[in-house]
Amino acid sequence: MREGRPASGAPVHPAAPAKSPDQGLSAEQAPERGVFVTFEGGDGAGKTTHIRFLANALSAMGREVVCLREPGGTEVGEQLRGVVLNPANSNICDGSELLIFEAARAQLVSQVIAPALERGAVVLCDRFTDSTVAYQGYGRGLDRAFVEAANAFACQGIVPDRTILLVADSAAEGLERATRRAGADRMERAGEDFHARVNAAFLEIAEKNPRRVRLVRSNGRKSHTAVQVFAQLADLFPWMGDFVRANEAYFERLDVHRTHEGRVDYREDSASAPRAERSGKEQQ
Repeated sequence: MREGRPASGAPVHPAAPAKSPDQGLSAEQAPERGVFVTFEGGDGAGKTTHIRFLANALSAMGREVVCLREPGGTEVGEQLRGVVLNPANSNICDGSELLIFEAARAQLVSQVIAPALERGAVVLCDRFTDSTVAYQGYGRGLDRAFVEAANAFACQGIVPDRTILLVADSAAEGLERATRRAGADRMERAGEDFHARVNAAFLEIAEKNPRRVRLVRSNGRKSHTAVQVFAQLADLFPWMGDFVRANEAYFERLDVHRTHEGRVDYREDSASAPRAERSGKEQQ
């Protein structure tokens, strides 16, 4: 999925000399370094919502934003996704499952992530290597050293600059959220005990990697969760710290503006919507 839609709302940056998110930044002002941010967490933790919200804000600030999901993000990856998540393929063995995920990841890194970072884009990815460690290493019980080696092979030296770990109250709550509309895919049908192991694994991964992995509780209001996400990225995007403190109403849109399906609607008309709209392609 490529995200290029501007964030709506009434963002006002407190630093007068700089342009505000509703104005965007010029090419000369925009940072040139690519930034890779991954979102992790159990099923139903809210990754999709917060990736889209963050992507809109970054886009409005003048950054190219590439939003991806794993497995997927490429033609090959989406085909592999259809295989590994299809409930009809219940006989896929654990080893095959791991290698399917790694094959999709190798394609994504080579075809999309590495080129995007090279040209200075911000890459936001829904799941990455930590999910493989949690689901296939801890959840399935595969040899963790082998899982780590397979991750390293597929990633070709690419490591996230920051990982946001979204944590719901429980595995049962997350699964209920995830399957409320579309039903359960093959991984979601693995059982509550499996997902409890996965959630515990994510917490252990965060404890072992405190500089990269930042834990954000997602069991409260979505606006509060979004504020925490932005705060945990403020060192990578210098404008975010002041922006969070000055734009409470901007985040509250997550709690009040929704479509009939319950999804966040970023197309709501507003007198203070961003003036510099940026177009982009969306691939999902």
